[in-house]
Amino acid sequence: MKHIILGIKFALSYFTALPIRFGANDDLSHPKVLLSMLLALPFVGLLLSTIMIGVFVALEPLGWLAAIIAGVMYMALYGFIHTEAIIDVADAVYAKHSGKDPYVIIKEPSVGAMGVLYGVSFLILKISALSYLLMHHLFLPFMAIAAISRISLLVLIRAYAFRSLFVSQLKENLPLLPLAIVISLYTALGGWFFSWHFMALLGIGIASALALSALAKRSLGFINGDVLGMSLEGVELILMLAVLLAWV
Repeated sequence: MKHIILGIKFALSYFTALPIRFGANDDLSHPKVLLSMLLALPFVGLLLSTIMIGVFVALEPLGWLAAIIAGVMYMALYGFIHTEAIIDVADAVYAKHSGKDPYVIIKEPSVGAMGVLYGVSFLILKISALSYLLMHHLFLPFMAIAAISRISLLVLIRAYAFRSLFVSQLKENLPLLPLAIVISLYTALGGWFFSWHFMALLGIGIASALALSALAKRSLGFINGDVLGMSLEGVELILMLAVLLAWV
């Protein structure tokens, strides 16, 4: 049980901006802790989306401004860690076009012009889509999207070899059976609360994640944590557009 709790806390500390404290003797490299961390990812998505929806409901008298504030807060709650990956991947792709080593560029702390343009463009699209979802009270679909986008990360971690020591370590501690059980559990819960629509979104989400990561690997020649973050953001935007086209 201690390893499970530590894993959940590790997931919250690594993938969110929430204040999480650890003891001096906590071993975050233990295989059971890393497994628990990974399997807690969909829960992280549900938690952050719930907080975002709560902020919107509290500020709803402000109308569209409340939706924008809540949308920005959603990304701020995960520290823009996935959004930043879009900038890094865009810079690396264009650097390779110029004959530079994309891995060196993707690891640099500085940001290039193309990364800024792609990052700002994505922020506009995502905040707009999030605001539109909130204004139409499509709360349950977005909670499903937040969980599915992180389930897709687990699928990618199992599917690829990574040029990243940390992600490779995570892959080694993600057996197929626990992953299948977690996906089945969320599918059952999603089907209970959201009927067959959850299955449709899950299929689109995983297919989109695989397609985006494959395109990134073809362009860069490798996959690392930044590609995972870019894929998560892409999946969320694609699923939000799919929901809006289907329900609005």
